[in-house]
Amino acid sequence: MTKCNRNAAKSDANRQPASVYRHYNLAKQIRPQLTGSTKSIQANHYIFGRMKSELNDVPVQTVAGSTLPLVDMPKDDEEAGAYNPFENRKLTHPTTDTETLVHLLKGSLGSGILAMPLAFVNAGLWFGLVATLAIGAICTYCVHILVRCSHILCRRAQLPSLGFADVAEVAFLAGPDSLKKYSRLARFIINLFLVIDLIGCCCIYIVFVATNIKQVVDHYTQSYWDVRIYIVLLLVPLILINLIRKLKYLTPFSMIANVLIATGVGITLYYILTDLPALSERKAIAEVQHLPMFFGTVIFALEGIGVVMSLENNMKNPQNFIGCPGVLNTGMSVVVIMYSLVGFLGYLKYGEDTKGSITLNLPVEDVLAQMVKLMIALAIFLTYSLQFYVPMEIIWKNVKGNFNEHQNAAEYALRIGLVILTVVIAAALPNLGPFITLIGAVCLSTLGMMFPAIIELVTFYEKPGFGRFNWRLWKNIFLILFGVVGFVTGTYVSIVEFSEHLQEE
Repeated sequence: MTKCNRNAAKSDANRQPASVYRHYNLAKQIRPQLTGSTKSIQANHYIFGRMKSELNDVPVQTVAGSTLPLVDMPKDDEEAGAYNPFENRKLTHPTTDTETLVHLLKGSLGSGILAMPLAFVNAGLWFGLVATLAIGAICTYCVHILVRCSHILCRRAQLPSLGFADVAEVAFLAGPDSLKKYSRLARFIINLFLVIDLIGCCCIYIVFVATNIKQVVDHYTQSYWDVRIYIVLLLVPLILINLIRKLKYLTPFSMIANVLIATGVGITLYYILTDLPALSERKAIAEVQHLPMFFGTVIFALEGIGVVMSLENNMKNPQNFIGCPGVLNTGMSVVVIMYSLVGFLGYLKYGEDTKGSITLNLPVEDVLAQMVKLMIALAIFLTYSLQFYVPMEIIWKNVKGNFNEHQNAAEYALRIGLVILTVVIAAALPNLGPFITLIGAVCLSTLGMMFPAIIELVTFYEKPGFGRFNWRLWKNIFLILFGVVGFVTGTYVSIVEFSEHLQEE
């Protein structure tokens, strides 16, 4: 271990609680010194970092730039099996299976459900139904892969819990020697896509809010302002609500938003179910060139992988998360059925005239419909702050070390800057349909499909292997290719749609 690494370890240890510091001094005495050729051999038995050090009361070290706590890596899976990560989790308020199911539904049932009818426009009535169920099954399976790999890696690394980026980092550190040097890169890429995804969702939320408000205002004033004006007018309220730094103060906003969205979707279904046309009036399958738009929209609506690991990590009985039927299977079944139902019925009702948010199809002259638009607008506005919290935390944790003084001022400045950025992007790209497809294709095909498949390949590479006929290898290659096709085609079609929209203006 170099002098630089030892100094870095001491610096990090000094910032830990007293109990961690005592363990650091003890470990410093008993830890084998890694020098020369021994260093590379011994390094294979250790995982390093800062993020979970308090959970294991171990010192902070670094190898290949990793940020995970130092623990002795078991030599085989039998030894790893003796460690039960679930019994070592220190949870102040663990959630029951039912509570976790509710949180999963809240995290997955959002504004995306309002865009599902538009997805069916780009797929056709019956193909859209079958494909939504199939994509839902694939997304659920990919979450299974991620959580199962997390459990395996927790045992190998003797860590009680891992976040999404942690899973990727540990997988590479505990995998083949040739991949250890990419562990920090794996963490960075996942965090990068999470930030892009959530910032993109914030932009979509702004367009949702502005478009719904514009319809109601236009009806009463006949002003017909450009939607960009409404987007800009949202800037100050968004800045004010996002100056709240504590998540607990945002919880009431989440509760209000959930009630408003549930009420709004319920009333929307009432309008949809009134005077439905015959099934024969809608095309069964759309043109092939429109299918990438369908894929991007569905993956955007269904993919809640960003919240999965935090929910599983906080469970009282985490083994029930991916069991049978399990919390994940139950929750995703409800989500996929509801999204399929809204998409199917919404397209059946409005056909090719379906808009980016199904609420925009409701009769604007009807007072109840106006209330729905305003309720949905308010709900999504309040949800913005919750969506904004995660990327802000990821970015701030990585840059706050550059501000030794005036950290509060720097954090507030960063918050205001990010809010302004989302408003600028939303004003530049106010076309809701292609925007949703772009975020779904770019971020969620990678986070929800490609990354879990790659993590499983790395995790199972040495032990227990890829199985008979390398079935695990071929299965994950299929998932990666499926994600790549969705990424490329969805991105291309979205860009084409944006360019056509700009030319029309």
